[in-house]
This record gives sequence, C-alpha cells and structure tokens, in this order.
Amino acid sequence: MRNRRVVLRSRPAHVPDRENFGVVEVDVPEPGPEQALVRNLYISVEPAIRPRLDGVDTYMPPIGIGEPIQSPTLGKVVQSNHPKWREGDVLFGFNNWEDYTIFSDETLLLEHLGPREGVPLSYYVGPLGGSGGAAYVGLHDVGQIKAGETVVVSAAAGGVGSVAGQIARIRGCRVVGLVGSAEKAAIVRDRLRFDDVINYRETPDLAAAVREACPDGVDLFFDNVGGSTLDALLQCMNMYGRIVNCGMIAAYNHGDQPPPVHHLWEVVARQLRMQGFLLLQTSHEAAEDLHDWVASGELIVLENVTRGIDNAGEAFSHLMAGGTVGKTLIELDLPEAA
Repeated sequence: MRNRRVVLRSRPAHVPDRENFGVVEVDVPEPGPEQALVRNLYISVEPAIRPRLDGVDTYMPPIGIGEPIQSPTLGKVVQSNHPKWREGDVLFGFNNWEDYTIFSDETLLLEHLGPREGVPLSYYVGPLGGSGGAAYVGLHDVGQIKAGETVVVSAAAGGVGSVAGQIARIRGCRVVGLVGSAEKAAIVRDRLRFDDVINYRETPDLAAAVREACPDGVDLFFDNVGGSTLDALLQCMNMYGRIVNCGMIAAYNHGDQPPPVHHLWEVVARQLRMQGFLLLQTSHEAAEDLHDWVASGELIVLENVTRGIDNAGEAFSHLMAGGTVGKTLIELDLPEAA
C-alpha cells in the first residue's frame, strides 16, 4: 500500500492557493510499540494552520517546504500495538494530512472516541470535537457567560462561531452574529436562530451597526477575527465586559502586516477583560451538553465537506478566502474504511 500525504510546496503570499500544496506518495508507516496505524477518514481544516505556512514560530512550529500539513484528524485503527486500542476503534488527534498515520499516547489532542449510535463521525471533527469544544470552553471557562446577557459572535457562520452563537442562545442570551455575505446572514438568522445578524461587508460603520443591534451594549464578545472587527467592538462593550479571543482570521493572510487595532484604550476605560485561549482538552460536561443539544436539535450542525485528499489544498484556500459556511473538513476517499 502507498500513503498519500499533503505537503507544503511553496509559501503563500497572502490568501493560499491550491498550488501552494502538493500530494506525495510515501510508504505506509509501521506502528511501533504502544502505537497504532490509523486510516484517516476526516481531516479538520483549521484557519490556525495559516500562520505556520509563513515560516515563523507561533504557538506551533512553522511548516517547512516539503513537510506535511498537520491538524486534527479522525480515523479508525487498522493495526494496533497499543494495549488499549483495537482494530476498528475510532481515534482523534493532531496529525499529518495523509491516508494512514501513526497514533500514540504522545499524539496531541488525543481522544479515544466512543461515537454514539446514529451520530455521523464527521460531527466529532466539528461540533462534537474541536470546534464545539472551543465554543464551549470559550464561552463558559473564559467568557463566564450568564443568562440575559448580550453576546456578539464574529465569523458567526464558521465552524466555531456557528456553535458559539447557538450555545449562547441556548444559555438564554441575546445573540448577534457578524458575517461577510448575505447568504451567511440568512443562514445565521433563519437556520441558527440568532436574534440579529450584521453583514460587515455592507456596513460602512460596524461600530454604529453593532450599537444599533445591541441598544443595551455588549456584555460578551466571542471573537474569531480580530483586526478592524475587534477594533469596532471595543467601542461597543459594556463596563466590565469580556472579550474572548478565539482566533485572529483577519491577520492570518497578512502575517507581515497585520491589521492594526486602534481602540485598545477602551480595555482600560471600560475595565474590560480580554483573554485568548488554546483548546488543549474539553470537559466531560462539555461533551455531554454538546451531544444532548445535537440530539435534541437545539444545536444545528453546519458542515462544508470536501471529498478527496487531492482537493485538500483547494479546501484550505476556499476557507481562507472566506467562502465557506460551517465546519470545513476533508473526507478522505476511502469509503470502504467507513
């Protein structure tokens, strides 16, 4: 057997292009002691990959030319030398974009999943995985969300934002979403049932639009974007408000010239708390709540699925150009393994 692997072919200038990525064939790896060979079924496409392509250190090391792209993957064990994993077990963890990969106890974000009957495995990459976990932890552990508050979510049609806004609604908050197209606005308003939505591309003054949509001010801002969006919301926060920094998508394609934020003084003037976080693990309570909400229909799942590892670069490019709705993932063309 041969193993197809996605590697970085060249560094993108700004928005990545599929030509920045290549697919190579390598030998299928052999699992060592206390390791397992996993056939990947789904690959999570993450905006946070983008800074690693520039060759600079972030909270993860840069990806070199010719090196594999990495993010969370989900797959089934096909060969195991691990005492706790058997053939057919479902594993989730941070690994290479490839057909077959090695899992061990040292794999980042490692989870030995027990999928519930009737729940699509892809959900464990998105709302029941990293996206849902980030939304849950960001709102509860970092944002300390309370019923009756006004919550604004940026990138509200994205993998994390779509879940965060729905959780805030379930928790009894008034929720306003920020999106970048009329199509996304309709989905967020009609399918996800946000209380209001603002298309920032049609809004010359975002701060004014937020103030109109939030006449009582903003208590909690769940931010996936940064840049001018964060700048606008700093001017709309209530005294002692909280800003949860989950991502900075606005800066990812412009690592050499990140967009400025001019109104940081508002953090002092309004006595705000602004905190970023990295999702390393989620709680049992988060998993139970997310499962229950999906099962009951309270939490609507949005997915953007690209089939085939050969199309991985195009999927990532489309994501970073702002053209996707919901959780972006790659379904590997190995249907016999599912």
